[in-house]
Amino acid sequence: QVQLVESGGGLVQPGGSLRLSCAASGRISRINDMGWYRQAPGKQRELVATITSSGTTNYADSVKGRFTISRDNAKNTAYLQMDSLEPKDTAVYYCNADVRNIFFVSGKYWGRGTQVTVSS
Repeated sequence: QVQLVESGGGLVQPGGSLRLSCAASGRISRINDMGWYRQAPGKQRELVATITSSGTTNYADSVKGRFTISRDNAKNTAYLQMDSLEPKDTAVYYCNADVRNIFFVSGKYWGRGTQVTVSS
């Protein structure tokens, strides 16, 4: 089995920064794409950013220039550096990963999410 655990959420004032982490563990052979999604109250879950195993990134227009996704393949961990945070960024942030396990079976996994609240 594979587990994803997010950390780093919290309460921050507008204009502030947070860094989220997503650590993958379990019977992992290889992690392909990793990504961050978010879901605000009353809204659908939306893509924030993705990163391939080779480091190619993709961002939602709403976060371009403010958020940076990265990963450490040796640690099976992805990060989301969030700067210039705005109240509209308030949401539960979820990590997603495309993982091939040690039995060479691939699947997409989700973490349980971490709350980010931007408010003065």
